[in-house]
This record gives sequence, C-alpha cells and structure tokens, in this order.
Amino acid sequence: MARRLSRPQDGRPTPPVRIVHLGLGNFFRAHQAWYTDRAPDADQWGIAAFAGRSMGIAAELQRQHNLYTLVSVGPEGNEYRVIGSLAATHSGTDVAALLGYCADPQVSIVTITITEAGYRRTERGGLDTANPDVAADLAAVAAGTIQAVRTAPGKLVAGLIARRNAGASPITLVCCDNVPDNGAMLERVLREFADQAVPDLSDYLTDQVGFITTMVDRITPRATDATRQAVLDQQGVDDPAAIATEPFSEWVLEGRFTSPHPDWAGAGATLVDDVVPHELRKLWLLNGAHSLLAYAATIKGHQTVAQAIADPVVRGWVNEWWDVAQRQLPLDEHVVADYRAALLQRFGNPRMRDQLSRIAADGSQKLPIRIVPALLADRKAGHSPLGAERAIAAWTLHLRGRGAPVNDARADKVAELGNGSLQQSVGKVCEFLEIDDRDSKASILALAQQLGG
Repeated sequence: MARRLSRPQDGRPTPPVRIVHLGLGNFFRAHQAWYTDRAPDADQWGIAAFAGRSMGIAAELQRQHNLYTLVSVGPEGNEYRVIGSLAATHSGTDVAALLGYCADPQVSIVTITITEAGYRRTERGGLDTANPDVAADLAAVAAGTIQAVRTAPGKLVAGLIARRNAGASPITLVCCDNVPDNGAMLERVLREFADQAVPDLSDYLTDQVGFITTMVDRITPRATDATRQAVLDQQGVDDPAAIATEPFSEWVLEGRFTSPHPDWAGAGATLVDDVVPHELRKLWLLNGAHSLLAYAATIKGHQTVAQAIADPVVRGWVNEWWDVAQRQLPLDEHVVADYRAALLQRFGNPRMRDQLSRIAADGSQKLPIRIVPALLADRKAGHSPLGAERAIAAWTLHLRGRGAPVNDARADKVAELGNGSLQQSVGKVCEFLEIDDRDSKASILALAQQLGG
C-alpha cells in the first residue's frame, strides 16, 4: 500500500517559522523552498507560506505535514527529494495569521512570488490606485482596519504596520518575480501605498526594512497526474502535492539584508553587487524566448516548449530573437553564447512537457519587460530587430484569437486591442507597448501577415 508523507516518517521535525512567503505556487516550491531546504542551516528556517484567495494546494500540504516531493526531470530520468522547509501553509485570505507572523520577532524574511500582475501596477510602474481592490485596501489601512486588506501590496504594508507596532526587529523583503530591478519595484509600490494610507510608515521603511533584488531561474511546469504517478511508482508515495521541475536552477541576490537570513549561498545561491547583467540575461533570453514561443509556436500548433524548439523554423525564430537581445546585453559574447546553448538543451528536454498555454498568460505584463526594451534599443542602434518584432506580431494575433487562449490580468484593457483590421490591431498594440517607430510598426504588420494574420 502506498504511504503518505508525514513528519514522523520523514524523520525531520518542523523547523521554526522565520520566513513568511506570499504566493504558494509551483515555482516557489521548486525554487526558494528548495534552496531553503538545502541550506546548511535548514533546520532553523521554516517557511509560513500563503496561497492566493483560496486554499489551493495548501489543503493537500496540510494533510501531509506540509511535506511534498520535488521531482527533478532530467532527459534520462528523474531525481526525487522530499522538501521539508514549509512549516505552515495558509489561505491568502487568512490575513490575521499573516499579521501575526509579521509581528513575530523571530520572523526576519519575507519572500514573494505573486507574478508580475500581483503588484497591481500601472503601465508606468507605480501603484494602480484606480484599481478597486487597491482603493479598498488603501481605505482600510487608512482607517486602521488592516485585517481587511486583500491585495499583495496591502498585505505587505499591513504586515509592516503590525511589525512596527509590535516593536519587532528589522525585516528584509526578497522579491522573486520576473520584473527588472524587482527590489526597487517592490519598494516603490509599498512606499506609494504607505504615502497615501499611512504616511508615518515612511521612516520605518527607510530604517527597518531591507529590499533585495533577485534573479530567479528554474523552469517549472504545471503539476500533472503523471508527476504524481511517477512518485507513486518510483517512491511508493501517494503525493498529490508533488511537482516537477528541471535539474537546472539559479538564484542571484543583490542588496543589503537588514535581518538574518538562511545560508542560501551554501545551497548554491549567489550574492552579488550588481544583479542587472544576470537579470537581463535571463529575462530576455529565457523569458523572452518563452513568450515568443507561447504566441508564435502555438499558431503553428505546438503545445509544449520541447515540441516548439524541435521545429527548425521556430528554433530559427528563437535564434533571431536571441541575436537581437545579445546585441543589447551588457555581457561578454562568450557568456551569452554559452547561455544560449544551455537554453536550447533545457528547452529541448522532451520529458518536461512545459505547456505553452501556461507561459502565454499575462502578456500585457511580460512583453513590456521581456521583449520591448531590446526591440527599442536595437532600432535606436540602427539594427533591424526582426526577432523581437515577430514576438509582438505573434502577440497581436494571439489577441485576435490565434494560438494559445488569452488569459491576461489586464484582459479588460487588452481585449480591445485585437479588434478591427489586422493593421488597426498592430497600431493599437504598438501604442499600448509604446512602440512608435514607423519601421517597427511596418515590420510587425508584415510579420503578422506572414504568421497567418
């Protein structure tokens, strides 16, 4: 009979909660929780993780003492590891528990993986105060009812208020989402929230709160029944919370910790003075290629990354995009060449089955940081950035119903971009993405027509 995971059978006690995490998704469990579990001082660093508005996977995790199996899916076979760094899991609506942890002086780190959309920003990067949920949170915090918050910015500010009021020690926030300079981005959002709702928090943010900028890298598909079955067949464990990921992982951190933190470096993370080159390398080459594949390759009928990259035509599109990005990256040519070669191997792993429909979500948040900066810089330098412009053309067709289905946090804003003639759609998409170069607009239209627009 298959067994279920439990602390007594695992042999490790639950570590004390010293980290709070927002965003109980697969990537967090394959990345930050994995690094924490592998740290030399892992027994001292438990994580209290909060899901979204529903319990999600938290309910399954709670039934097995917050343990789960991480399956590293290599080209030749799997490796299995039971992750024990989760000490507690909660629904995202359990704000009282969140505030309690934040007020606890033993807690010194908050990590965050809520995707680009979770920060509730405007196109200009500031806090979207016109968003009804943000407006409601601002009003709640201003009124002193901090347990009523619903958005991530609101929860983080509420947690800092609770910590300040408790007189607890300094704390460090570690943003792990794919946003350029994500530490500064997070600080800006929280300061703008505080300035409106609780202005006297400003000095506390300056004196007691650290913001770490990170680059995170590990391809982690959606969980499938096949993953659970592999764990059952190979490990004799029935684990509904099991997830699969690739063998490769990277975590680069920049900034000043104002509080204690796990020995993540001992688990393979890298602490640097300047994360930007690492950040752009990953954001443009990996994430940008993913977005191109999600929109262009699904028009050709491909469903997974491995299927798409095996197509010589699609692989040529990816290499054209990488040529554009490489010209604008502040890195040595051989460093980029090695990373490109490694990505082709990672993308080509047929056992990963990473769905392009997953990657296609929230293009309105992703393209402005993954594709557009290199496109604009390449045009300005006098080049013809066809590889970047093809990604924009494919997203235009995506909004017009081609390829992967549209699933976007700004669906109310981007749905209209697909209406009208193809030329009108291209014009609206370029305006939305702030691409005003005439040659780029003409190129995007031509590429959209070639893709079948």
